[in-house]
Amino acid sequence: MFVRTERLFLRPGWPEDVDDLVDAISDEAVQRHLGVGELPRSSRAMRDYLSEPRDPRLPHFFMYLRSPGGPQLVGGIGLERIEEDVELGYWIARPHRGRGFAREAVRAVLAQATTLGHRRVVASHFDDNPATLGVLEDAGFADSGTERERFSHGRGKPVRARIYVAELSEQPFLRTPAQAALSA
Repeated sequence: MFVRTERLFLRPGWPEDVDDLVDAISDEAVQRHLGVGELPRSSRAMRDYLSEPRDPRLPHFFMYLRSPGGPQLVGGIGLERIEEDVELGYWIARPHRGRGFAREAVRAVLAQATTLGHRRVVASHFDDNPATLGVLEDAGFADSGTERERFSHGRGKPVRARIYVAELSEQPFLRTPAQAALSA
């Protein structure tokens, strides 16, 4: 499954991506804000991760900036089943933060989730990561009023996370016909 946005190409990881992915994910700031699980930090673990079978209704993408000089790894985004919820998680590599890539990718993945038949997606936010709060609110997530304790591998301890919900049937995800045609 591939998704193209205005500036990004979202796609599964490929074997030739391993070194770039390990470098980006090994950043402690990336690991610190992950609320779903630890991402692989070695080449071998990354190869294993990339070769795992995926549920087609729960895609994992890596974000690449489409640029004249060739694609640049921006981050990762995906859907995961956590208990009864479908949860969205993402990370952005340090050089690409603050440029709106997370908002762009979150909107695209929520549109894809709708196409895949999901009606509701949740996401979490740690209090010390206000950038995520802005991304979630901008993409149509609303505060559920609940918190969950999440083990943060990057912090080495459980951390309280606020839960946000996007009711997909209520969201006007604006996509151009070209973007819709390129989603597969």
